[in-house]
Amino acid sequence: MPGSIHDLKAARNWGIIRALAACGLIVLADKGYVGADPAISTPYKDKNKPASQKQANHAHTKLRGPDEHANTQLKSWRILTKLRRCPFRAGHLAKAISVLQNREASAHT
Repeated sequence: MPGSIHDLKAARNWGIIRALAACGLIVLADKGYVGADPAISTPYKDKNKPASQKQANHAHTKLRGPDEHANTQLKSWRILTKLRRCPFRAGHLAKAISVLQNREASAHT
């Protein structure tokens, strides 16, 4: 979809929100997905949040962090932008890249 389409609208158009809600998994999203579906957990908004909401946002961010890092790493591989295969196979390629990234990261710690 064009870049001018908001992520939430694109996710709704493609049925991603419905599919995530139906699968029963815990889904963590950023503030751009507030109101998408009760099954999708987003951080609390507002500036003057109580301590409990601040703690919940911190836990939410901590859980989402590794995925955000993995997405950034996938983008740096650039192989997905030049993919000349069936798009349905891109998931297998992304998984392989993720395994390699995790292996490299664990070797450095």
